[in-house]
Amino acid sequence: MPIRLRLSAFAVLILLSLRSWAAAPAHDQFKVAVYIPVFQVERMKDPAYLKQSWAEISSQVKVDKVYIETYRSGEVADDAALENAKKFFASQGIEIAGGIAYVGAGDTAGSDSPDAGGGQFISMCYTDSAQRDLVKRVAELTARHFDEIMLDDFFFSNTKRDSDVAAKGSQTWTAFRLKLMDDVSRELVLGPARAVNPRVKVTIKFPNWYEHFAANGYDLDVEPKLYDFIYTGTETRDPEDNDQHLQQYESYEIVRYFDNIAPGRNGGGWVDVYDSRTIDRYAEQLWDTMLAKAPQIMLFQYSDLLRPAEIGKREWANLPTTFTVDGLNKWRAASGAGGAPTYASAAGYALSQVNAVLGKLGKPIGIVSYKPYQSTGEDFLQDYLGMIGIPIDLRPTFPTADEAHTVLLTEQAKYDPEIVSKIRTHLEQGGNVVITAKLLQALQGHGIEHIAEIHPTGNVLRVDHWWGGYGAGAGANLGDANGILVPEIEFQTNDAWPIVRGTANGRGAPILLMDKYSKGILYVLTVPENATDLYLLPQPVLAQLRQYLMPRFPVSIDAPAKVSLFAYDNNGIVVESFRDEPVQVTVSLLGQSSQLRNAATGDVITGKPAPKGRFSHAPERMQFTFQVQPHSFVALTAQ
Repeated sequence: MPIRLRLSAFAVLILLSLRSWAAAPAHDQFKVAVYIPVFQVERMKDPAYLKQSWAEISSQVKVDKVYIETYRSGEVADDAALENAKKFFASQGIEIAGGIAYVGAGDTAGSDSPDAGGGQFISMCYTDSAQRDLVKRVAELTARHFDEIMLDDFFFSNTKRDSDVAAKGSQTWTAFRLKLMDDVSRELVLGPARAVNPRVKVTIKFPNWYEHFAANGYDLDVEPKLYDFIYTGTETRDPEDNDQHLQQYESYEIVRYFDNIAPGRNGGGWVDVYDSRTIDRYAEQLWDTMLAKAPQIMLFQYSDLLRPAEIGKREWANLPTTFTVDGLNKWRAASGAGGAPTYASAAGYALSQVNAVLGKLGKPIGIVSYKPYQSTGEDFLQDYLGMIGIPIDLRPTFPTADEAHTVLLTEQAKYDPEIVSKIRTHLEQGGNVVITAKLLQALQGHGIEHIAEIHPTGNVLRVDHWWGGYGAGAGANLGDANGILVPEIEFQTNDAWPIVRGTANGRGAPILLMDKYSKGILYVLTVPENATDLYLLPQPVLAQLRQYLMPRFPVSIDAPAKVSLFAYDNNGIVVESFRDEPVQVTVSLLGQSSQLRNAATGDVITGKPAPKGRFSHAPERMQFTFQVQPHSFVALTAQ
């Protein structure tokens, strides 16, 4: 999400003498870039500020590349300022690229202006001739100075001025804006930039709010094909006090999604310093971006990296977490810098920790989930599932049975008019399909009833207890439900079977139904009315869900909610806890590996055969138990 820049005078820089700092340690698993907004480019005309600020940042985090912005919010950098910044960073051996933030007037406009934001971000008006001309001139200006350009994630359309209304006509806003922004990309950005500089490569950065792209004109189908590269907004910030309420797992999952949209052309992830109540949340965003194997991390933005790092109230402060304040202080001291740690210090320290383990991890893998282009429904649900230990591989195309044994489908899949046929084919080929109750409801009357006669009733039950079981007989007690609201599903006994269910004062409320069809199994997953209530599910319920949804996956975990699993194709494993207290985790690994080695410390964990319980036909697994500290990750490799 675009965010208002929060700046101070940084008077601390005035106090910095010509102290000589040591360079920050290098990293070898990814590149680090820093974005420099246009107002900072203008400020860099002051050589003292430029030299001192760069010495501070580069002593704390090894920077490989900078993006020098030419335009933002009506301010255009002049040629002298751009060349001055380019010359300085070239002298430091830093890669250089340009940046553009096509931001409308927003809150800087007068209250009577049609572009007055009133607290809302306002895009440029792409049906206004004067603003269209500005977009073109900025593209040409930037291409004259740079062979590489990135568009910051304000490149969307949300204005509804009279010119927009007239141009839209009878189209929906979504259809109008998608075509508008595709045309703007071709005619006002890419065409003019390439005419000025045939060598120029242009990257479009997509923001973190991917579920709502189409309504604002971001076209994940067409635009990645138009631009040379794409880039990923991985700034999830705090999930509770931030207005977006994004789940932490998204910093990982969105990189994987965009990798699948533009294989080999997703340039990296982008994190800012805003809206995190503790410093750990800032670090987690950086870690999770890199655990997704992003090739580059963008630190937004230059002057924010000079700010003192806000530690926040950390109830786990005395525990040996991955990120500690003592470690942060030592990191800063090692450079010879004085004073309190900055966000550059926090970035350098956090990135060094993940860099140390990434080389031992292969390609990320997960349960395949299909999200058609321009689809919405059950927004960000895959991120909630990632937060309960189900690794997700989000894709824009439906996989073949050879590519994925199990496919997860949420309400988003209703946007594919052939989805029922694809479900049937996957089942007939021996695969399993998991559909949510919301998708089941959307597909009523569209052929799903020929696969399973299962129907949402429209009722909502307040569940007081959870039960598990397979086949007839009494269910296993899985714990209390604390009044979670669950939509009621109607099914035919012995045709389908509830394998994880709740009871509401004795009435059944299945959250996982099983219905065998042809050579595969259709599962119906009923998500609580409030998706965050997934985090209230008892650990035994989560264990049952993972067991059914991940039967052939090479690794699974037994842990409470808010503990995520990241899996890799070389048997590399990362377990990350977003909880505020230590937690015991059991990893179950397919096969007979007897040991797991901690990729950071070298410590070895010895495993034992996992019990099969009711599943006597289940493949052999080994299990390993260890503790994970709050807001920490543990990286492991199988021996």
